[in-house]
Amino acid sequence: MIDTQPFRHLYPFASHWLELDGLRYHYLDEGSAEAPPLLMLHGNPTWSFYYRHLIPPLSRTHRVIVPDHIGCGLSDKPQAYSYTLAQHIHNVERLIEHLGLRDINLMLHDWGGPIGLGYATRHPETVSRLVLFNTTATATPLPKLPKRIKMCRIPLFGELLVRGLNGFCQVGLQAGTSQPQRFTPEVRAGYLAPYNSWANRIAVHRFVQDIPLQADHPTLQTARQTEAGLIRLRQHPVLIIWGDDDFCFTSRDFLTDCRAQFPQAEVHVLSQAGHYVVEDAHEKIIPLVTSFLEKP
Repeated sequence: MIDTQPFRHLYPFASHWLELDGLRYHYLDEGSAEAPPLLMLHGNPTWSFYYRHLIPPLSRTHRVIVPDHIGCGLSDKPQAYSYTLAQHIHNVERLIEHLGLRDINLMLHDWGGPIGLGYATRHPETVSRLVLFNTTATATPLPKLPKRIKMCRIPLFGELLVRGLNGFCQVGLQAGTSQPQRFTPEVRAGYLAPYNSWANRIAVHRFVQDIPLQADHPTLQTARQTEAGLIRLRQHPVLIIWGDDDFCFTSRDFLTDCRAQFPQAEVHVLSQAGHYVVEDAHEKIIPLVTSFLEKP
C-alpha cells in the first residue's frame, strides 16, 4: 500500500478501481456522471497526482476521469507484465468501455500522448477534443534523445539507476520544472510516494525501455500505426499547451512535430514552464483549457 497521508490535503480525491485480469487499475472519477467526460492521461514518471490542480475547476463542468497506468501511481505494480505502449492503450480502451464513455475530451502529457492518441486513432468517433501538454504525436522519438534518458536504457546500469537509485524520478523533479519553488517537500512526497522501492519502480524503467529506438523494437509498429491514423483526427479541435523550457520534449523538435501533425491546433507556448508544465503553470492553463472546452 502507498501511504498518501503526507500529501492527502493535496490529493483529496476518492479512489476507484477497475479489475484488469486480476490487477487493480486505479482511477479518479470527479464531477457529475451526466457531464461531458474529460479523460486525463499522465506520463512517466508521474501519476494522477500530476493533474490535481486541474481536477477541481474542470470537474465543475465535466466528468473528470484520471487513471494511473498499471505500474504507476496507486495501480498495481506487477513484476511480470507486458509494460508496452500497446498494453497501456488496451487498458485505456477497457476503462472507457467499462465507464461507457462517449464524446470524450482527452488531455495528454508525456507518454499519455502516445497512449491517448493510440486510443483516439483507433476510435476517433468516440473522441470530441484533444488537449496536448509537452508530448509527442507518436512514440517514435525524434533524433535528439537526452543523454540522461539514454543512460537509463543501458543494460544493468540503467536498471540500477532507475530502479535502485530512483534516478529517473529524482531527475524529473529537478530538470522537469522552471519553478523549483513549487516542488515543496509535500509536493515531492506526492510525486515520489508510488515509486518508493525497487519493485514499485518497475514501470518507470519499462517506459524508458519501451521507447522504440531500434528498427526491430516491438513498440515501433504500434507507434507507426498511431502515426498513420492521426489523419483521422484532423477534424477534431486540438489545443496544444507547451512548457517552453523542456529539457526532454524540446520546442524545436517535439512541438514542431505536434504542430505539423495537428495544423488545426490552437497553440500556446508558456515561458517559465518546463516539462512538468501543469505543475509550473496551472494558473495559466486552467482558463485556456476552460475556454477551449466551452467552444462550440
